Amino acid sequence: MRDRGLERALSVAGGVSSLARLIGVSQPAISGWKRIPPDRVLVVEQITGIPRTELRPDLYAESELAAPEGLDEINAARADLYALLAHLLWNPPDAVMLRRLASPVTGDNALAQARRALAKAAAETDPVQVEREHFTLFTGVSGGELLPYASYYLTGFIHERPLAEVRADLHALGLVRTEGLFEPEDHIAFLFEVMAALIRGSATETLTDADFFRRHIKGWSERLFADIERAEAAQFYRPVAALARLLVDLETQAVELPI
Repeated sequence: MRDRGLERALSVAGGVSSLARLIGVSQPAISGWKRIPPDRVLVVEQITGIPRTELRPDLYAESELAAPEGLDEINAARADLYALLAHLLWNPPDAVMLRRLASPVTGDNALAQARRALAKAAAETDPVQVEREHFTLFTGVSGGELLPYASYYLTGFIHERPLAEVRADLHALGLVRTEGLFEPEDHIAFLFEVMAALIRGSATETLTDADFFRRHIKGWSERLFADIERAEAAQFYRPVAALARLLVDLETQAVELPI
């Protein structure tokens, strides 16, 4: 029997097949869930609007929704941005998400400017176009135009040592591979999901979000995002990549500051 959090998420998303498509996992995998896996809570929250305290009350205390202990406004914004980008890189946005992305953005800093470019792109596309673009870039009939894996960018091949290193750190964090996730865990969207979770308080004494960023994102992901920006098929995903590359650049500057 499914728990209340999963049942509510399915109701809001429009059923098993709809939720599976939105979060980028197989329909049979979700059909087998009794409750939402820990590494999927934040993306389900982002998509459905249901707070994590209702999706998995056993993992998140009620007080964490408004202000997780030790999480300031900047870190909350970082986590939200990582979660948003993870979702967009996993699967194309539907009409509801495109409308949300097209909302006006205030501010004049570099992130706000990049976010406005994304809002403009969201307003100028539709779900059919962006789904076709996502398929061409990341999936394809026999493979997408791009391979968004740490192993590929660091070694030239997939399923290499960088993937093993990601899996070792996920094991240390107590995060397990979601049933039905066919992509290797060094996929950039998966790494961004983990960053969002770590920033929101899942870090351990031995592995922080800064540690994870240095080990698995810094030093290669900026090249991926630059490649997406240059890709012939990229239209909506060009500003997505520009926003992600800016985030990685800012995070890199932060982790390189002397302690």
